[in-house]
Amino acid sequence: MRLDKFLKVSRLIKRRTVANEVCDASRVQVNGRPVKASYTVKVGDVIEVAMGNREIKAKVLSVDEKVGKDTAREMYELIDE
Repeated sequence: MRLDKFLKVSRLIKRRTVANEVCDASRVQVNGRPVKASYTVKVGDVIEVAMGNREIKAKVLSVDEKVGKDTAREMYELIDE
């Protein structure tokens, strides 16, 4: 699954266009390196998103295409530093 779509489906970012813009601005890193929106997300990847003064670090647990809003949180696990 594409990174921008994963961010939207998992509800880390509310809109896919916003996810695409954040990726284009190099504010998203996967496994410690900046990636584009077209990056293919795999289980086990660690995604870091910097938006404003907020920074999110999450580990990918699943890459299901269709997920309801009640189970979207099960797609990732937040990592505290």
